Amino acid sequence: MKCISKRSKKKLAKALVILLSFTSIPGCGKTEPLEDAYSIYDSTKAYGLGTAAETGGEPGTFFAEDLCVAGSEDVLSQNIQASLSEAAGLFNLKENTMEFGKNVHGQMYPASTTKILTAYVALKHGDLSEIATVTEAELELEPNSSVCGLEVGDKISLEELLYGLLICSGNDAANVIADLVSGSAEGFVSLMNEEAKALGATNSHFANPHGLQDESHYTTVYDMYLITQAAVKNEKFVTLIGTASHTANLTNASGEPVAKEWTNTNRYLTGESTAPEGVTVVGGKTGTTTDAGCCLVLYSKKAGDVPYISIVFKAETKETLYEEMSELLIEISK
Repeated sequence: MKCISKRSKKKLAKALVILLSFTSIPGCGKTEPLEDAYSIYDSTKAYGLGTAAETGGEPGTFFAEDLCVAGSEDVLSQNIQASLSEAAGLFNLKENTMEFGKNVHGQMYPASTTKILTAYVALKHGDLSEIATVTEAELELEPNSSVCGLEVGDKISLEELLYGLLICSGNDAANVIADLVSGSAEGFVSLMNEEAKALGATNSHFANPHGLQDESHYTTVYDMYLITQAAVKNEKFVTLIGTASHTANLTNASGEPVAKEWTNTNRYLTGESTAPEGVTVVGGKTGTTTDAGCCLVLYSKKAGDVPYISIVFKAETKETLYEEMSELLIEISK
C-alpha cells in the first residue's frame, strides 16, 4: 500500500471540509440529502429491513419464503410419461417443493386456465354483490366459443358471473366481469398483468380475460403455479373451483327472474375421471384451444391435509391430458 505524506493528508482534509460545506443548508446546520440516496454506512435497520427486535415491528419476509422455487432443469419421474404434454408441474404447497417439472419455464398458451387470474383479480378488486347489465359488445365472441349463455340485458351479480366463469368456462362471463370490475376490457387486462407481475409471474403476458387465442397472450407452468397458489388463499375462489354444478339466478332484459344450470368442465368433479386413493381433487380449471391444446390446473389435497397444485399444458387430447394428470396425482398419493 502506498503511504500518504502528512502534507498530502492536510490537503485532503481541507478538500473534504470544502466539499462538505457545499452540502450544508444555511441557517440550520443540517445536510441536504440527495434524492433517493442512501449511506453505505447505514445498517439495514435504517431502512426497516432488520429483525423485529431491531425495527420494533414485525419481522421482514422474503418474496419467495413460502413459494416453490423451480430451476431450469426438469425434475422427472419414471412413473410419469413425459411425452403426453409439452409442459407440466407438480407443486407441494406445504413443503414448498416442485416434485415434478417439465418445461416449467417455457412460454405456453394457457387457454381458459387464464380465468384463474381473471377470478383472482375480480375477487381482489370487485364486489361480489355488484350487478352487471350484459351488453351486446360483451357477447361478441368467436364462433363455437365456450359460453354460459348470457343474453343482452341480463342483470347478474359478480358472484354469479364468477360461477359461470369457472364452472362452465364462460367467455361471455369473462367479458362482463372485466367491464364490471374495471370499466373496460383494456383496463381489466392491464390490472391482470399488474397482479401477475406482483406475484412473480414475469414470464407471462395476458391480452384478454378469457384466454382465447392471441399471440401476445401466454404464460408458463411455473407462472401459473404462482398465480394459482395466490388464488387458493381466497376461500371463495376455492369454493368456486370446487363446485360441480350450480344454479345461477339472474334477471333478463324484461325484468323476469331466470335460472341457469351450469356444470363444471372438470372431469374429476363430474366423476368422469377418478383421483387415486388418498387424494382429494378440490377443484381446478380446464382450458382448450387449437393452439394451446388441452390444459388443466388442479388444486388437490393428500389425506385431506397437504395441498398440491398440478398443471398440465398442451396435451394433444383430453384423454392424454387426464392420463398425465392422473399420473401426477398418483405421485401425490405415495
